[in-house]
Amino acid sequence: MAKKLRIDWFMFAITAGLALFGAIMVYSASAMLALKETQGESQFTYFYKQLGFTVAGLLVMYVTSKFNYRWFESKNVAYILVGITVLMLLIVFAFPAVNGARRWIRLPGMSFQPSELAKIVLPIFLAYFLTKNQKSIGSLRETVLPCAAVLVLLGGLIFLEPDFGTMIVLSAVFIVVYFAAGAKWTHITIAVGSLFVFGVAALILSPFRMKRLLSFMNPWENADDGSYQVVQGLYAIGSGGVVGEGFAKGQQKLFYLPYPHSDFIFAVVGEELGLVGTLAVVLAFGLLLWRGTRAALLAPDRFGMLLGIGIVTGIIVQALFNISVVISILPAKGIPLPFISYGGSSIIVTLFAVGILLNISQYAGFIEFEREENSEIASIRHRKVARAKVGAV
Repeated sequence: MAKKLRIDWFMFAITAGLALFGAIMVYSASAMLALKETQGESQFTYFYKQLGFTVAGLLVMYVTSKFNYRWFESKNVAYILVGITVLMLLIVFAFPAVNGARRWIRLPGMSFQPSELAKIVLPIFLAYFLTKNQKSIGSLRETVLPCAAVLVLLGGLIFLEPDFGTMIVLSAVFIVVYFAAGAKWTHITIAVGSLFVFGVAALILSPFRMKRLLSFMNPWENADDGSYQVVQGLYAIGSGGVVGEGFAKGQQKLFYLPYPHSDFIFAVVGEELGLVGTLAVVLAFGLLLWRGTRAALLAPDRFGMLLGIGIVTGIIVQALFNISVVISILPAKGIPLPFISYGGSSIIVTLFAVGILLNISQYAGFIEFEREENSEIASIRHRKVARAKVGAV
């Protein structure tokens, strides 16, 4: 029987909706900033760029969904991707720091953030390596340490930028994928414990991170200093109420809330669209989690299952992390809200990742269809046998 592949249009629609909604919210959040930077000439500077990134990303997503995801199940592909990402993460240190961090490769007319690429390269490598070494999944030397080494290499370079938030996302991907692969509980416990100890040490030994932590514990006492952005974000969400102030009518983005179009865009959503808007965004990510997990669990092979789980984990963990920071559940960290925050690297790479998920979903759809068809065939045969027995009697 020929394979019957079908794209998960529901997942496609959710993703495209989030991305287009993000471009619209970037316009609302950045219009006044754009006017200031262009000296009143245009309020659409950031919007046009984000819309261009979004259209390019959606095209990348659609094209990627047509390529067989098994192409990534190759030693050469996996190691080359890791090597390219490491090289790019090293190159960023040759560029001047921006706001105290070196996260960008800046060229005339364009820039790229390699840490975004790491969020897709790590799941690809883990899926390949844990599939190849399925029989030795419990071996510390053959499986655990090589996977941990790649995490340390990618995460360590990102940590030095510094970008602690992205490293947390990569660590979550590592734990979830390795758990799904069938790791021993002792190894999972050791990995989680080691990452926790490292995280605590990173906070204690870093003055600026410790300052952020103390500000997080007493945000209103540090409203004019370390907690300024968080407090302004809370003001925005609080003033939005249930239905919001109305699109483009928010006040906190008018030079009160720093970078309203990037890391704290969820606060602008809360102010302008209220509880209804924020819950709609959370619901959209929940639906994406459902469809992405479904595609991964119905994948026809182990590699597709692990790759799908890694991709959806990275996207959802990052979204939850960003939202938690904005509503002051977690200390402030510079990490974008997937699909919605301003940034070309983020939107294009994330949509590329969803394109892989969509491709996996096509094969998952075929497997589900085949199971239903086989079940129907078995049911027909059972009825025929039953009628034959009755006729014989």
